[in-house]
Amino acid sequence: MTEENKLGAKITTLREAHHLSQQDLADRTGADLATIQGLEAGELPPSLAPLIKITRALGVRLGTLMDDDDNLGPAYISQSQMKEVVRMKSLETASDAGDLSYFSLAAGHPSRHMDPFIITISPSGELDHKLVGHEGEEFLFGLEGEVEIEYGKELYVLHPGESIYYDSIVPHQVRAHKGQTAKFLACVYTPV
Repeated sequence: MTEENKLGAKITTLREAHHLSQQDLADRTGADLATIQGLEAGELPPSLAPLIKITRALGVRLGTLMDDDDNLGPAYISQSQMKEVVRMKSLETASDAGDLSYFSLAAGHPSRHMDPFIITISPSGELDHKLVGHEGEEFLFGLEGEVEIEYGKELYVLHPGESIYYDSIVPHQVRAHKGQTAKFLACVYTPV
C-alpha cells in the first residue's frame, strides 16, 4: 500500500469485512461502480460527500477513513504542530467549488463522534453550484478570507470570526467566495 492510497485501502478493507462487493457498496451509497473502484484504487481524488455516504454504508465514522493513528489518548495539537504538520491529502469537492485541504484536529482519537478540521479552500475555476446533502450536522467558523455556503435556497458568506451551524441533510455546498483562498474551522458530525 502506498502512502497516498491509505484511504482507498481502508475503504477496501472495511468493504470486504462487511462481505460487500464494490457494486454492493456503490448501490448502498448511490454512487456508480467507477467511483468506488477509483476511490479504492487511489485513482480518484476523494470528495467529502461520497466519503460520508461510504462511512454510513459501512457503519463507521468519517475519521475512521481519514485517520492514520489509533492512539486512545486525547488528541492534542500544539500551535507549533499546526504550522509544521503537513496537511492531510487535498480533497476535491463533489463539484468545482475549489480544492479543499483538510487538517484533522482529532486524528488519533478513534472513538470520537465529531470530526474537527481546519480546511483551506483554494478556488479552482468555474462553479457548477451542485448541492449535496448527507446525514449529520456541520459547524463552520471563519478564520481567514471569506467562505460561501449555499444552503438550500439561501446563500451565506462567512467572514473571519463568524460561524454557521446547520443540518447537513439539506443540500449544500461550501466554497471560496469571490475567487479568494479562505480558511475555516469545521466540525462535522455524522451519525453511525
